[in-house]
Amino acid sequence: MEVRSTYKYARISPFKAREVTREIQGLPVSAALDLLTFTPKKAALLIGKTLKSAIANAENNANLKPDGLVVKEAIVGEGPTVKRIMARARGSASRILKRTSHIRIVLSDEIQIETRETRKAKREQEKKAAKKQMKSEAAESAGAASERTTAKARQTAKARK
Repeated sequence: MEVRSTYKYARISPFKAREVTREIQGLPVSAALDLLTFTPKKAALLIGKTLKSAIANAENNANLKPDGLVVKEAIVGEGPTVKRIMARARGSASRILKRTSHIRIVLSDEIQIETRETRKAKREQEKKAAKKQMKSEAAESAGAASERTTAKARQTAKARK
């Protein structure tokens, strides 16, 4: 089951907040909270609030235990931009863009936790499969080449007769 929480109009640039959300995607909730508490960024505080809200939603609305929850998605979208003006030299002005963002976190209890070891084992299996496929293709091409040479030899023998 999926549970979500959204923090709208957060006063931080989406670019800066995405840096932190990339780190918590796919992690168990406890590990994500630990990571956010020790990340020295403003975005970590805002995302931590949203994550705690999603955990509370899971406990109260969906009757799920936070121990089995995993961060399925952590998405930061762009909100409205507040435009301000700052006076510059010679009577000109420059624009200041104060960006906002919408932070959405989706928790799920259905996703398997993928660790570094499982990812590494998966990559090694893919490499082995690729090597097998390359060997089989090489054997097939060698067989086809030998068939072509025998066919050419037959044709030349027929031509000589």
